Amino acid sequence: MESFGSRLAQLRKSRNMTQEDLAERLNISAQAVSKWENDLTSPDLETLLKLAEIFGVSTDELLGRIKTEAHLAEIHEKKDINQMLLHIDVDSADGDRVRINLPMAIIKVLVESGAAMNFLGGKASLENIDWKQIMNLVEQGVVGELISVQSADGDIVSIRVE
Repeated sequence: MESFGSRLAQLRKSRNMTQEDLAERLNISAQAVSKWENDLTSPDLETLLKLAEIFGVSTDELLGRIKTEAHLAEIHEKKDINQMLLHIDVDSADGDRVRINLPMAIIKVLVESGAAMNFLGGKASLENIDWKQIMNLVEQGVVGELISVQSADGDIVSIRVE
């Protein structure tokens, strides 16, 4: 299960913030942020509320009570899809780690042609992903982490576009 510190670091990085940037917004030291991200200490309740507000997530999401993290993606100025990459990371419960980086142009061709998107060897944790919807989001300018889920069998899947 993902720790509070790793969720916080992921949220911070998805917003292109440094630990110093976050510390400045909270009027604390960067060392305090580092300790949170390394799960050495935890912020107080008031600071948790401020963190949720800064990142635009609920406290449930921040604390890991909700397993999906859809708010990590952001809408930016549209970029040329031919210049973008789709990153898929799968950490399976049995210890396998799969990292796939594909140009979005290839994903677009596969989606438009209706080709089967089973390039991960039929991983159950990826069976229900709506690739057409992911393509639609990217075409609308959404970048960053689109999906981060933990499946019932313990696989952790993360899909991001950069």
